[in-house]
Amino acid sequence: MALYDEIIADFTKAMKEQDKLTLSVLRGLKTAVKNKQVELRQEPSEDQIRGVISSEIKKRKEAIEKYNEGSRPDLAEKEKSEMDILTSYLPPQLSTEEIKEILTQVIQEISANGPKDLGMVMKTAMPKLTGRADGREVNRLARELLS
Repeated sequence: MALYDEIIADFTKAMKEQDKLTLSVLRGLKTAVKNKQVELRQEPSEDQIRGVISSEIKKRKEAIEKYNEGSRPDLAEKEKSEMDILTSYLPPQLSTEEIKEILTQVIQEISANGPKDLGMVMKTAMPKLTGRADGREVNRLARELLS
């Protein structure tokens, strides 16, 4: 569990440096990973930890949208800072072209031929893209390719 060990090491470092923002974000992340561990009744894999991180990032994105709608740029900026910290634990995000390439391969593999096969395409593609691409973006591109 090298990723989790990295999170723990950064948590300890943030504690020593008294970096309150990083400490708060990593404390929440540690808790989310522990909850996943309890849910699974075993140690989560690297991919499962990346999934937890992705869901935490998604929460931050939604909060940013709500704060911007509510004219609270100060809180939106705080959420953005937290999201940047979490993003550093994920592999680099794929470009739109790379996502399209993977989706095209999946569509050919499963012989999908229309929007009715979107569920099958997503089910096959998401394990390959988890943590490296936003699910909404993957869904949008898959719909586009299947149309």
